[in-house]
Parts: sequence; C-alpha cells; structure tokens
Amino acid sequence: MEPFCNTERSLATALQEAARRGTIRGTRFRVGRKEHVYNLGQPDAHIYLVEIGQVKTLTHTRDGKQCLLSIHGPGDVFGESSVLAAKHTETAQAMQVTTLVQVHVAQIMNDCDPPLREALIGHMANRLLEQQQVIANLVTMDSEHRLAALLVKLGEKVGRRKDQTAQIRDRITQEELAEMVGTTRSRVGYFLKRFSVAGVVHRTDEAHLCIHIAELTDYLENSSLSAGL
Repeated sequence: MEPFCNTERSLATALQEAARRGTIRGTRFRVGRKEHVYNLGQPDAHIYLVEIGQVKTLTHTRDGKQCLLSIHGPGDVFGESSVLAAKHTETAQAMQVTTLVQVHVAQIMNDCDPPLREALIGHMANRLLEQQQVIANLVTMDSEHRLAALLVKLGEKVGRRKDQTAQIRDRITQEELAEMVGTTRSRVGYFLKRFSVAGVVHRTDEAHLCIHIAELTDYLENSSLSAGL
C-alpha cells in the first residue's frame, strides 16, 4: 500500500515545486464542513491538492445507497477522474473546514517540465492499481480483513506516524468505515473491539484512533490476532 501514498506525495511535491517556479498557477480556496468541492456528473478539468483539512469522495448505487470511496488529508491529491472522463464519477465533500488548491489539468500537460506530467501519470496509474486492490479485497477477504486493510491504508495516508504507529486525529465515524469496507456499522464496532483487545489498535485519552501498522499488517498476512480471540 505504501507505493500508492508515495506517488500521491510525489505529485503533490511536483505541483508545489511547479507553482514556486511559476510554471503553473493554482487557485487556492476554502470549503466549509460538509460542503461539496464538486458533484457526481459535474464537468471539470481540474485536480485538487489538500493543503489543510480533509475531504472524502463518495458515490451512490442505483438504489441510492451511499458508498464512501476514499478519504484525503493534507498533501493528498484527488479529482483525477475528470482527466479520464468528461465528468466526475464521484462527489467530493469536505469533512471539516478545508483549504484546497485547484489546478487545471491542461496546465500540467502543457508544462515544459516533464517530471510534473510524469508525476500525474504515475499517480493515475497507481490510483488504478489501488482500485484494483480494493476490488480484489472485496472478492478475496472477509469484512474483518477488509477493515484491517483499510485501517492500515488510512494510517499511512492521514495518520501521524511515530515508529510503527499511526494516529488518526481527525474523526472518522464507524458508519464511514462501514461504507468503505462494505459492511454494517455494528460489525465495524465489533471488529474494532476485537482489534483493541488484541492490541493492534487503541484509543488515546483524546479519543484519537491509533493504528499499529506492523501488527495489523501481520494479521493480514497470517490471519491471526492473538490466542483466545
């Protein structure tokens, strides 16, 4: 999962460097909590860099059920679906007051610096691989293992790392985790309790969720938490 994070950060770094050089110009703006950055089906030709805050992307099934696709924190890039399709294939909504930088894709493709274009292509290629992994997890993993894989991914993307522990300070509800895993809120609560008893996740005094990356990764590889669970 780490390569997915690396390519996203590489693109963010390349965008920031190009902006410093003046070869591209982004538009910085703020969105309030629960406000939409863009909507499903909206024509757009931009990508978005999160400077401060958090954004989630989501879609809906034909029967109206909401499906949470991903969560993006500072340094993350989203909105690349507009590069491949004429319209966005998801909705982007701020989870808190968020500062974004909007960059027109044409500026990137016309930039004279090849590394920026290569960073965008690399990011999109790895996003495709990431989505393929999600599909594979749905087919090959039970919901408890899918939650473990998601927690590792969130820890790497939006967690504050200290050794092999990642602390997620922004609130992500059990309902949102359930939407991403494809199960119920009650099952997510049950799995989190099992993970807590096994010592692979814990809550801080401030109720922040801490992910023990190495232990959860070991669980994914060996399918064993601890004796008696």
